[in-house]
Amino acid sequence: MANLKVLVTAATVSELAQNLLREGGTEPVFMTTPIDEDMLIGALAQPDVAAVLLRGSPPFTERVFSSARNLKIVAKHGAGVDSVDIAAATKHGIAVMVAGGANADAVAEHALAMMLSLVRELPQFDRNTRRGAWRDLDYLVRDFRVRTVGIVGYGQIGERTARLAQACGAQVVIHTRSKIVLPAGMVFEPDLDSLLERVDIVSLHCPLTEKTRGMMGAAQFARMKPGALLINTARGPVIDEPALIDALQSGALAGAGLDTFAEEPVDPANPLFALPNVLVTPHIAAATTDAAARMGTIAANNIISYLRGEVYDPRNFLNPKVQRGG
Repeated sequence: MANLKVLVTAATVSELAQNLLREGGTEPVFMTTPIDEDMLIGALAQPDVAAVLLRGSPPFTERVFSSARNLKIVAKHGAGVDSVDIAAATKHGIAVMVAGGANADAVAEHALAMMLSLVRELPQFDRNTRRGAWRDLDYLVRDFRVRTVGIVGYGQIGERTARLAQACGAQVVIHTRSKIVLPAGMVFEPDLDSLLERVDIVSLHCPLTEKTRGMMGAAQFARMKPGALLINTARGPVIDEPALIDALQSGALAGAGLDTFAEEPVDPANPLFALPNVLVTPHIAAATTDAAARMGTIAANNIISYLRGEVYDPRNFLNPKVQRGG
């Protein structure tokens, strides 16, 4: 593997990940963002680029994969690979791997923080206090510990979010298409509409697929309970954003906590930003020091192991039918 390069689709990655790549006989090469197809094609045309450490969501399309000269593996710095055409990668014999579970705790904490902030109306109190409006002694907020939280999608992030919400006293209802062992004290709801009708908070943790794209729209918001909250730390396009804006403006939803959006970076003129019942963050749920170190380490190990003809963790392999590296 001597002199092989690993293309990193960002300006940096953790020092530990860089050291692992270099100790494994490769050299990381960094890109500046934003990154488009032509930039990727130019970079992957170099014969010594054997791997990609994928940060962010640059477009790995059929056109990109078909132009790559010696690419063996794309290793995601995280779990979301909606910008990667898995079928095209498989067609060209390129492995796609993720850092499974590396950011699960961080994202779950962020989801819970958004729930607690919205239930206790912290964004509004912060704004009001800063402008000199002191509390109304007769105004009371809701408790979190008696609420029912619906978890939509029960991968590692959904599982951890459910456990955190339960630990804070909430009742938890889970909706997933996967077979699971139901944790003690939680409820499984196979029908999404039924879940929406019974919970106070909906927290989305499903991947972006053709089935989940736009899965939360006007019809779903109309089914939710009066005063319900929506949390999205998954992917922006799982929500019909105009329908969400309508539901928030009309009061059909009491509030939303959003870490992801239909288009990113978000246009500052997005109507969501003008709504007082919306808490927004710039897709940073996984951006913690521990999560970054774990994601970088797993991605680097995925790359080095695969180039040696091994698999670091089979659970991280999204298309294991491709020929292994080496």
